[in-house]
Amino acid sequence: MAASASSPMDHLVVIVLFDGVDLLDVTGPPEVFALLRRETEDAAGYRVVLAAETMDPVTTSAGVRILPDLTFDEAAGRRIGTLLVPGSVEVQTDADGQRRVHALADPAVVDRVRTLAARTRRVTSVCVGAHILAAAGLLDGKRATTHWSTARQLAAEHPLVEVDADPIFIREGDVWTGAGISACLDLSLALVAEDFGETVALRVARQLVMYLKRPSGQSQFSVPLEPVSTTRRVEDLRHHITRHLAEPLTVDDLAAYAHVSSRQLTRILKEELGVTPGVYIESARVERARAALETTDDTLERIASTCGFGTIDTLIRAFRRRLDTTPTDYRRRFRTDTP
Repeated sequence: MAASASSPMDHLVVIVLFDGVDLLDVTGPPEVFALLRRETEDAAGYRVVLAAETMDPVTTSAGVRILPDLTFDEAAGRRIGTLLVPGSVEVQTDADGQRRVHALADPAVVDRVRTLAARTRRVTSVCVGAHILAAAGLLDGKRATTHWSTARQLAAEHPLVEVDADPIFIREGDVWTGAGISACLDLSLALVAEDFGETVALRVARQLVMYLKRPSGQSQFSVPLEPVSTTRRVEDLRHHITRHLAEPLTVDDLAAYAHVSSRQLTRILKEELGVTPGVYIESARVERARAALETTDDTLERIASTCGFGTIDTLIRAFRRRLDTTPTDYRRRFRTDTP
């Protein structure tokens, strides 16, 4: 249930601190919340406090030290509107020599989050903070997102969580999960919109020079930035798809190129990339169309043709599916040069 703007205590935001926490996860949302007071005529807004195990300075992943406002025990005695849980990572080298990002979830922090969540109206994670929520059992049976680089880890370690690595943020009841660092601003704006209305959120977004409320289902990363597959055959297939987007690219054609059956191809791509061939191809075509809309004055008809959509209607349907917008609206918002 959304809090009333006339009840400031309902808008107490407690941000969890611990050694190694990602600095931007901690500082990003408060910037959004601070602008709310500037944009409202009354005193309504959020009161943000930082909570840690003790009052000693906390060293972030960037080496910057932050002073807590109160301890976890003190926070447990407050009426919390939003509990915001940032994340922390380390880089590990796998047996194959690949360096990979690994999300951390300190059991002591997990216990504290579980306790505080019981006294909180709304729980939110930023980036890999979703791993802490999952470890606390707060995401069981729920759909959730996290940074794409740790999504497979989250799914493997917490099979009761329905992990969706694509959206920039997801809301499941009173539990919100966000993807990357920049996505935490989108999520914070969505919280402002829920609590104080879209008009106020729009004013805050303008102060941030942001596109208000990128749809929560918008993809958090571009197709070329997806995790590299573990087999050379799939990497070669991805490059083949990128080079031939304007062509039909049927599953049978791709299977023949990869020297496997159509059924094998579908199974391989699902295992390696988590999607079907059709979904991956459409994603790649949308990505190329996005680039064309941002940087050229090509007509929609030409973009539809060169990106393999064939017709403008197909292009529009793909954009609505993937980005919840139209090509024309996307160009208007994200154009990076003048024709």
